[in-house]
Amino acid sequence: MRTISKKSQKLNNYLLENPTAKASAVAKLFKVSMQTVYQRRTKLKSAASKSKQDKWAKSNRPSTLVPSAVMSMAVYADDMVNHPPHYKTGGIETIDFIEAKNLGYNLGNVVKYISRADYKGDRLENLKKAQWYMNREVELASKK
Repeated sequence: MRTISKKSQKLNNYLLENPTAKASAVAKLFKVSMQTVYQRRTKLKSAASKSKQDKWAKSNRPSTLVPSAVMSMAVYADDMVNHPPHYKTGGIETIDFIEAKNLGYNLGNVVKYISRADYKGDRLENLKKAQWYMNREVELASKK
């Protein structure tokens, strides 16, 4: 049986108690990488999902009322609000990068649309949106 260090247990508890905490803040607080925070969140959500499914299976309700696919969609829906997967590729959440670089609204949207272009919706549309925000930023910069 594998034992968990006190630091890991504290990190787990913190993530469970603060599910919407920013990865960068958690990483700084616990002196770990943001990738570690993302991995831990994923493991905790997976364990929570399994626990919900186990509880459901142990109850005597007919399985046709709430299939496991619906239960996993509920967990997934929460993730889509707080930490969508199309913003977490590459080991850092897009918003954390934008805030760390203090990019502001226009450049932040450029990064957002470029980072999700291959993962959400129509790639060309995302790139055109990024271009629109970039053009707007260039216009503002040229007026200064």
